[in-house]
Parts: sequence; C-alpha cells; structure tokens
Amino acid sequence: MKKKFKCEIDCANCAAKVEAAIKKVDGVKDASVNFLTQKFMLEADDDRFEEVLKAAVKAGKHAEAEFEVEL
Repeated sequence: MKKKFKCEIDCANCAAKVEAAIKKVDGVKDASVNFLTQKFMLEADDDRFEEVLKAAVKAGKHAEAEFEVEL
C-alpha cells in the first residue's frame, strides 16, 4: 500500500534527513518527504501499514523534531 500525507517540514535538507531515517525503518518499502509540496509518501505492506506508519513518523520526529504529519 502506498499513501500520501500532508506534512510540515522546514527545509529541503531537513526533508532529506527525515526521508533517510524513515527509509531505515523495518517494513518501509519506499518513502519520500517533499519540502516544496509539504507531502510525505509511505509505501509498506498492507497488513502492517499502520504499524510501519507509526514507526516511520517516530523515526522522522527523532531525525528532525519539527517534522509533523497529518494522519
């Protein structure tokens, strides 16, 4: 499953740092964080999507405290 979410991120460098951290999360097939559009895309298995999403948001906030996702 692939879903997009509205997010808040301050700069392109922060977005790259958050994206790299999220891609390391177990279960993440692909992820992108776009500073210009303020969008976060996550791809993970359907049966674990919610679990992986929570872990991805946590990893993103750990990498950059200003990272916010509208769920």
